[in-house]
Amino acid sequence: MIDENGFRLNVGIILINQQGQLFWGRRVGQDAWQFPQGGIHDDEKLEDTLYRELQEEVGLTSKDVTIIAQSQYWFSYRLPKRLVRSDTRPMCIGQKQKWFLLRILDETKIKLDATIKPEFDDWRWVSYWFPLYQVVAFKREVYRQALAEFAPIVMTLKQPLMTLDLLDH
Repeated sequence: MIDENGFRLNVGIILINQQGQLFWGRRVGQDAWQFPQGGIHDDEKLEDTLYRELQEEVGLTSKDVTIIAQSQYWFSYRLPKRLVRSDTRPMCIGQKQKWFLLRILDETKIKLDATIKPEFDDWRWVSYWFPLYQVVAFKREVYRQALAEFAPIVMTLKQPLMTLDLLDH
């Protein structure tokens, strides 16, 4: 679905594990890493898109995660001119995204080949701010906005884990 300004409506997914690390996926056949994301179909609700994309890209279902937060605002980025397909109607000039923060319940359920055409061919857990410096430049500001919005939530989630870690040593 493309809005009146030429932005494809999309959800972005930040998947966090019990240690406060983030899922970071490598796009198939590329040296490009990113969070899971995907377009909203006509008449599809945000949560439906979230779970469809999560299953298609990471192999997880709603039973494998907990929704912790949703971004307050839509964040958008423009595609570089070389990536804009000017022959399509309506023309898409970029993406407008609503972001979700999810906690994974069982990381052994991650399955990158859950669909015929996988989005990712590798993945790893990374520190919270790592993606901001690794994502392709045109997505960087959107990543900064989403990570900044969720940072206070993630820090409170990590607090009990960090306290337990200190007690164990």
